[in-house]
Amino acid sequence: MVSQTNTSSNLREMANPQVAFHRTELAPILSLYGRMVAAGEWRDYGISCLREVAIFSIFRRTAEHPMYRIEKRPKLRDRQGMYAVVGMDGQILRRGHELKAVLRVLERKLIKSVD
Repeated sequence: MVSQTNTSSNLREMANPQVAFHRTELAPILSLYGRMVAAGEWRDYGISCLREVAIFSIFRRTAEHPMYRIEKRPKLRDRQGMYAVVGMDGQILRRGHELKAVLRVLERKLIKSVD
């Protein structure tokens, strides 16, 4: 006989699939990424879709730790905002409810690198 606990945890897992970026979220991220690649600042990226967070990692070189991480955490939607840009040292550079507003912290770096 299957216990009640196993059945309810299986239902919760099915109801909460992994978090992923939607194409409307990826469009501004990839637009910024393309501009930074053209400027010679970034060279590679990786996407991780986990149970509680989706992460777009940005690398200067492939074999390094990510320079920046763009994170989507739906559980923080009603609090600080579900989007965040995290630096290499783990410091949150910007957090908010709207992705484009959060990405502005990285766009400023593009303006500085072009000057």
